[in-house]
Amino acid sequence: QVQLGESGGGSVQAGGSLRLSCTASGRAFSTYAMGWFRQAPGKERENVAAISRRGTFTYYADSVKGRFTISRDNAKNTAYLQMNSLKPEDTAIYYCAADAAPRTPVVVTSYEYDYWGQGTQVTVSS
Repeated sequence: QVQLGESGGGSVQAGGSLRLSCTASGRAFSTYAMGWFRQAPGKERENVAAISRRGTFTYYADSVKGRFTISRDNAKNTAYLQMNSLKPEDTAIYYCAADAAPRTPVVVTSYEYDYWGQGTQVTVSS
């Protein structure tokens, strides 16, 4: 069983930055496609960003393009989400997820992911 642990959430003012980290247990991290999702109160969970196994390919939701950057360090079993120019509408619980057998380089849909972290709260005040 793979365990994912997120860190780096917190409260910032609009225009600020945060970097989320997601560390995976085990030795197979480099074989996983990774994604970051978020869920705000009363809203559905949405895919914010995704990255392929080696980091060659990435995906971003339109709402975060140009502001967020997903990356990974396979030697550290860690995926990152750098969030800049944060807006109040970015407020949500952020989850990382791992797809152990990805059918495509980047995985966008939540139901394809096998493992999920517990989530970390990001709050952006105006």
